[in-house]
Amino acid sequence: MKNLINSVICVFFAISLLVFLTEPALAQDATKVDSAHYKVEFENDQVRTLRISYGPHEKSVMHEHPAGVAIFLNAGKGKFTYPDGKTEELSWHAGQTLWLPAVKHQPENLGDTTFEIIQVEFKVNETMTEKK
Repeated sequence: MKNLINSVICVFFAISLLVFLTEPALAQDATKVDSAHYKVEFENDQVRTLRISYGPHEKSVMHEHPAGVAIFLNAGKGKFTYPDGKTEELSWHAGQTLWLPAVKHQPENLGDTTFEIIQVEFKVNETMTEKK
């Protein structure tokens, strides 16, 4: 009986590992699934500020962001792939600031230079919602 239980446990872990290695990552927190490109600069109960940096032609993995504001520190051009497979190419200039709705995407730097972005993500909590 003990050998059967050990065998079942081994099969369970083997299947779990196989699923983990073969399934595409579900959209997740960028700082957890791609810490090479996303660093937390500041965080409290209302906002989280990220420093985003992509070298030339670097690509991320599918991840998500809540709504927020992006400040582009230098010019760049990127390709964004969405969960449904659609893609979009965007370019921006240094100093540009944009409101960004919540999004799930996979970014890629299409340029030959590094780009950096500061992104302020807003957290929803009781202090930010109106009470009626």
